Amino acid sequence: MKKVIAINGSPRKKGNTVTLLQRAMAGAESAGAETEMIHLYDLNYKGCTSCFSCKRKDSKYWCKCAMKDDLSPILERVMECDAILLGSPIYLYNITGEMQSFIERLIFMNLSYDKSNRSNLDKSINVGCVFAAGMPAERFPRFQPMFEWQKDWTMVMNGKWEYIISLDSYQFKDYSKYAAGLMSEPHKRKVREEQFPIDCQNAYELGRRMTE
Repeated sequence: MKKVIAINGSPRKKGNTVTLLQRAMAGAESAGAETEMIHLYDLNYKGCTSCFSCKRKDSKYWCKCAMKDDLSPILERVMECDAILLGSPIYLYNITGEMQSFIERLIFMNLSYDKSNRSNLDKSINVGCVFAAGMPAERFPRFQPMFEWQKDWTMVMNGKWEYIISLDSYQFKDYSKYAAGLMSEPHKRKVREEQFPIDCQNAYELGRRMTE
């Protein structure tokens, strides 16, 4: 049975990002995978410190992260899986700091300074990404390259890479409680009712493709 790990880079465990991740996990399960979800905000860890232990020829940490914290055992489990599903809300047009730190640790320990394909990994791990953003759809093309740059680094995992993004997210249960006059609650609600189910189905199909 294939193993798929979902990494939640959102501080919320019942928000848009987790909903998308759960649908992606369901897609992976439909293809016969065993899944689990890790919540990064439950962990105490830091990003890569560039110690280069993972690059030293004589190091017991060759292609492994030498840092010891809550992320260390998670990285070990990720390296044993067949696919990972990365989920993050978009803050200031980028993934969360927790997700960025996770990616730094995962990618750098597998990044080769010798090989042309830039990978020291002796297997392939597919990477599927789901993002949830409050920006309206018409603004997305301007910022799309900021999401696709991740492909260059996650390809170090030697597998398939895809992402979906859910735009115009419904962010509050009660918009009247927040100073958010630039947002139209009726419009956000309409997107939630009409588009978000489509985004969830796209996440499902993404999870399935990452497992097949």
